[in-house]
Amino acid sequence: MIRSLWNAATGMKAQALNLDVISNNLANVNTSGFKKSRAEFQDLLYETFRPAGTDSSQDTQVPVGIQLGHGTRPSAVLKLFNQGDMQNTKNELDFAIEGDGFFQIMQPDGEIAYTRDGAFKLDSDGRVVNADGFALEPELTVPTDAVSIAVGMDGTVSVLQAGESSPTEIGNIELARFVNPAGLVSMGRNLYTTSDASGDALTGTPGEDGLGNISQGFLEMSNVNVVEEMVNMIKAQRAYEINSKAIQAADEMLQVANNVKR
Repeated sequence: MIRSLWNAATGMKAQALNLDVISNNLANVNTSGFKKSRAEFQDLLYETFRPAGTDSSQDTQVPVGIQLGHGTRPSAVLKLFNQGDMQNTKNELDFAIEGDGFFQIMQPDGEIAYTRDGAFKLDSDGRVVNADGFALEPELTVPTDAVSIAVGMDGTVSVLQAGESSPTEIGNIELARFVNPAGLVSMGRNLYTTSDASGDALTGTPGEDGLGNISQGFLEMSNVNVVEEMVNMIKAQRAYEINSKAIQAADEMLQVANNVKR
């Protein structure tokens, strides 16, 4: 019964973490380029009272042993990078990636970060930047006399300048992909950084080498499914509740044992 108290306690802790993950998913249901997470768990060590295959007589063996577990623990919080829905914004500085890949963002410390959020703006120098003013890499600078910006599916960026009849190419958008994107480290601000688990970034032209295409005037929305998360929340709540009931039952059994002598 003492074991059951601790087992159920690990279950309650696990479901509390599960609810933390679910609540973060729901909080970011309208965050552009957000990728939902999923909590994963594994059982703990087992105490073996009788191994399977123990001899029960000279010619027979026990087919099933006796093992008692010690509860559960979190094993991972996995980022799921499946495609989010596309929203047509008609904003010429909104870019969505159709398929695999990340935009590259130059941080103030000179390190490259990665994002699926394609809501870009222009700063006072005409550079294409994200919401925090961090420049898109490779850097793109739009001329001050540009009247329109056009981005091709392959990342080619052209502008139509005042008084001109044909557009001028000013650069290209490169995308990055990873062997294991789930190994990227989330750092907030819709940005990710690399880790030993993710591997190094593989950069290239959109639409080539497994990279997705770029759609101008669209934003990729969060891939969180509200109904699915609500169901997961109910499951977590009920699992937390039933573990608390197990603690209560073990406590009542201990109380009966303590009162046997009376």
